Amino acid sequence: MLKLIRACLIVLAALFVLPVQAAEFSPEQKKELGDFIRQYLMENPEVVRDAMQELERKQQMAEDQARTDSLKSMSSEIFRSGDDLVGGNPQGKVTLVEFFDYNCGYCKRAFPDVMKMIDGDKDLKVVMKEFPILGPGSVYAARAALASRKQGKYWEYHLALMAHEGRIDEQVADQIAEATGLDVKKLKADMEGDEVSQVIARNMQLADALKIQGTPAFIIDETVIPGAVGYDALAAAVKQVRDNGGCKLC
Repeated sequence: MLKLIRACLIVLAALFVLPVQAAEFSPEQKKELGDFIRQYLMENPEVVRDAMQELERKQQMAEDQARTDSLKSMSSEIFRSGDDLVGGNPQGKVTLVEFFDYNCGYCKRAFPDVMKMIDGDKDLKVVMKEFPILGPGSVYAARAALASRKQGKYWEYHLALMAHEGRIDEQVADQIAEATGLDVKKLKADMEGDEVSQVIARNMQLADALKIQGTPAFIIDETVIPGAVGYDALAAAVKQVRDNGGCKLC
């Protein structure tokens, strides 16, 4: 209904150049105008379709521009934050960023592709951004993973969480932590630190600015790639950056 109303307003603006404000119309004139617009739309329904397509096109253009602006203004936080888990070559000339959730099935589907990128491209830096959007279990796992940095086991714990089949909740996250060799009592204490909360809050803000609404979402230089697109698509995006002269932002 909202879309139809918007379309009608667009049609109204396109069909009429009103010499007076709408408030100055009499009830009879308003009814006549409304009847005319309704009749026109009934006889020309493609106008609504075309108006909606144009509206969606303009909205997409605005969203793309906002994303581009955010990539440029926030490139340091996106590609070079000292708080993120880094895989591959920390000095790699091209950076692949992934926003992920430990309870995201698509993230786990993409996990082998990310590992293949790391193993097969020795000049690739991979930045993992905790983006827990799938409930309390995801938040707990993300906080635990960030806290595991203080015990020097972030990468090992991350791999174990990603390899787990099934839902991760507090109990499962603790069990995986213990199996990874983490001191669970210390881990729980470190999870409550402000720095953990700040990292997650920052990632949420970045995702919002970049119009990222789901996981996984990848960023390769100036390109945001939503979804588990597969190894070939990721490798092709990295190759394109190199072919174009290297990173502009990363």
